[in-house]
Amino acid sequence: MSLLPSNASLPPYRPCVGITLVNRDGLVFMGRRRNKKLVEHVAPGFEWQMPQGGVDPDEDPYLAAIRELREETNVSSVSLIAEAPDWFAYDLPPDIAQQAWGGRYRGQIQKWFALRFEGEDSEIDVERPDGGRHKAEFDAWRWERLERTPGLVIPFKRPVYEKVAAAFGALIT
Repeated sequence: MSLLPSNASLPPYRPCVGITLVNRDGLVFMGRRRNKKLVEHVAPGFEWQMPQGGVDPDEDPYLAAIRELREETNVSSVSLIAEAPDWFAYDLPPDIAQQAWGGRYRGQIQKWFALRFEGEDSEIDVERPDGGRHKAEFDAWRWERLERTPGLVIPFKRPVYEKVAAAFGALIT
């Protein structure tokens, strides 16, 4: 995986993981972003997304996925279903990239994991994730069909969500 853009004049992608958390009914977790200012500016009404987050230097992507899931949802009762075969990238609109990361990254390159949720819904706590040790990133959550997720996310992330749905769709139904 190369984090360098093909055009050397552009910043690199931020390494990241994405988590498709699947319940017993084959539905996936979607969280509504708490900070809606960014979304309202670009695409009002598309504030839903699956958990995702950065990979620390020298961190294993699967372990980063487990950590990010706990930090955003409080969930730790999971088992691995599958890992996406490729890394999926998206570019942020330039003004958002400048705002979000001070221009250090042009977007994100993500390794996605499908994880089976082995717990009960009461384990999910988006208000006090990881026992309150992390700032809440979501203000609401719901279970959704995987094939519907691309239509719920901000438009610049849709191609990635389409790839995630294609990679995991047959595995979680």
